[in-house]
Amino acid sequence: MDHDSTDQLILPDGFLVGTATAAAQVEGGVAAGGRTRSVWEAFSAEPGRILDGSDTSVTTDHYHRYREDVALMSDLGVDAYRFSLSWTRLQPHGSGALDAAGVDFYDRLLDELLAAGIAPFVTLTHWDLPVEYTGGWLDRDTAARFGELAALAGDRFGDRVHTWITLNEPATVTLNGYALGLHAPGQSLLFDALPTVHHQLLAHGLGVQALRAAGVRGQIGITNVHSPVLPASGSPDDQLMAVLFDLVHNRVFADPVLLGHYPQVPAELADLFGSLAEVPAADLATIAQPLDCYGLNYYMPSRVAAGAGDGSSPDGSSAAMAAAPFRLLDLDGYQRTGFGWPVAPEFLSVTLTEMAHRYGAQLPPVYITEGGASFPDVPGPDGTVADDQRIDYLHRHIAAALAATCPGGPAEELDLRGYFVWSLLDNWEWAAGFSQRFGLVHVDFDTLVRTPKASFRWLQDVLARRRQALGRPPVAAHRGQR
Repeated sequence: MDHDSTDQLILPDGFLVGTATAAAQVEGGVAAGGRTRSVWEAFSAEPGRILDGSDTSVTTDHYHRYREDVALMSDLGVDAYRFSLSWTRLQPHGSGALDAAGVDFYDRLLDELLAAGIAPFVTLTHWDLPVEYTGGWLDRDTAARFGELAALAGDRFGDRVHTWITLNEPATVTLNGYALGLHAPGQSLLFDALPTVHHQLLAHGLGVQALRAAGVRGQIGITNVHSPVLPASGSPDDQLMAVLFDLVHNRVFADPVLLGHYPQVPAELADLFGSLAEVPAADLATIAQPLDCYGLNYYMPSRVAAGAGDGSSPDGSSAAMAAAPFRLLDLDGYQRTGFGWPVAPEFLSVTLTEMAHRYGAQLPPVYITEGGASFPDVPGPDGTVADDQRIDYLHRHIAAALAATCPGGPAEELDLRGYFVWSLLDNWEWAAGFSQRFGLVHVDFDTLVRTPKASFRWLQDVLARRRQALGRPPVAAHRGQR
């Protein structure tokens, strides 16, 4: 695909561009220092849970190769790097003091990033829990434990982190981890998983309080994945199921954080949300802590129809989906990623517009904290990786986000601060193992050799043009303070 000077992506001054990863997907080094097992080690040890039978033991070995990876980011020219902390690397068994070796690793990573002029965005936990928390997010005590982790991490690293993200995608944790059994810990509870919504959000609020009490210098926010929801038809049943999916995927997570209450539920659906109907007012006040920013992950829209599916819908193969009152349908007429997800950048504009209109002045500045696509990237005979589909994906999505939020755009009132590409590296893609490649950098999973793809060079050129136009480094690259 041709992305010449007639079709250049122009980034505005101050618009932050970064890359993102998660600890379980890239670090490896699972036995280094005092690190103990997480739920993902336990989950991947169960036969049939991971598509290719792989696990987290090595992944991309970022634990040992972080300097090489930071050098790649420096060469790329990004402003920021979003990464997550491995809970059990920092706090073995999920209790007690921080482990010295774990602290040392993140100290070195933070210092390496800052020396390269790259702003650290730190996610406290990205789908990562100690195996000792046997109730997981079904247990209210896990929220209190998370608050303790936030206090320890904030006290240790709070002088060097540009932005803190408490939780990554609580919606995915609830839906895939507890409702559908697709992710760790692998429970298939459907609507009985809803207590995990409240406990995660309570953890977020306690984490914000802990970080503030620790006096951290950086911004504080949360990240969730948002998907605009389309009814399959105009029938009342399809319309109602679209409302239901919007509630369980989007609104039960964002409304309490931004508005201080759970969304109003149609009477026909009230019985499904019983666990959220009466929660302590003090919990809601904790959940609705003022935020400096809001992280929004976008990958695709969702098309919903009434009636149970067969367990093979686009959400992933899950027997539990066959018992749900709705099913997810393909969105026809779109190119598809390696996961089969539709490439639909116009719905990123819809998502941003919905957020702006739903939350108005209660919505803080927004970062798109993940956006990207998997494709079957294969090195050519000369070793290069031509991933024009990813270039097109990123170009169109970033352009759609900027157009939606510029003056005169449908979401012009939304303060969009940046975009993070998922992901820096090809990595271990959870239940899909090594079968899906999202990276700007190709990783040979046998040798761990890193090779920048064509998309890396494209983004490098976009960022270089911005620096040249400004005649200076972009202001967003510097360490910020609240």
